[in-house]
Amino acid sequence: SLQAGLAVLLKAERLFHSSYHSQAVHIRPVCRVTRQFAHLPCGGFTVATCLFLVQDASCLAVSWELRQTLTVVFDTFSSGQGKKDWSLFKMFSRTLTDACPLASQSKVYVDISAKNKEKELLEVTPPPASVHEAIVQGDKRTYAVYDLLSPSLFNTSRSLNVQLKWKRPQDSSELPTPVLHAQRYVSGYGLQTGEICTLIYNTHPYRAFPVILLETVPWYLRLYVHTLTIITKGKENKPS
Repeated sequence: SLQAGLAVLLKAERLFHSSYHSQAVHIRPVCRVTRQFAHLPCGGFTVATCLFLVQDASCLAVSWELRQTLTVVFDTFSSGQGKKDWSLFKMFSRTLTDACPLASQSKVYVDISAKNKEKELLEVTPPPASVHEAIVQGDKRTYAVYDLLSPSLFNTSRSLNVQLKWKRPQDSSELPTPVLHAQRYVSGYGLQTGEICTLIYNTHPYRAFPVILLETVPWYLRLYVHTLTIITKGKENKPS
C-alpha cells in the first residue's frame, strides 16, 4: 500500500523526474534463524523467560531473503538555483504521515556529516531524537535518525517533513566529490567504433575498496564481452 510508511514518498511523477533512479529485487538464501526460549531461575523460582535467536551454524536449514531497494538521485543543488537547502517535500512533493502498520522497523537516516566548521552552519528540522555514527569508506559519518514507530515523533505535527537548511547563504561552488566516485560516457558511433567508458576513481590516500560494477544499457544495444578492457593505473588487466 502507498498510503502509509515510507511508500508514501513513492510518487511516480517525482521519481521519474529525478536525475537517476533504480529499482532492484534481491533474493538470496540465508541460514535459518531458530527461536529458543530459556527460563532464568533465581533462588528456586523462575523470574523471567528470555527469547534467544540462534543461527544454524551448519546451515542445514535455509530460508530465502527478499530485499527490495529503490535508489533515487535528486539534483536539488541545480534545481534550487545553487542553494543546498532541501526537504522531503521539495524532493517527493509529499511528507511522511505515519509508519507502515506491518513494519517492525521504519526509520529515516539523514546524513548530517560536515567538514571543518560546516556543522555550525547546518540546521536540521525537526531535531532528531537520536544520532547514529558509522565508518563509511574510511570516513566517519553522522546520521540523524527519525524512528517512524516512535509515538513522540508525530505528537507535535501530523506529518514529518525533514528539512536541511543553511543558516547563512552559501556560495555556488561545486559540492565536494566523494572519495569513491564514477563517471561514464559514450564515444564513437555504431557497432564498430561505439564504446561505453566507465571511470572509477578512488581518491583515498591509502585505502582500497571492493567495487561491484553494474552497467545498465538499453535493450537494443548489443554488447560483446570479448571487447571488454580493464585498465588500472595505466596497465591493462585481463579479465578472468
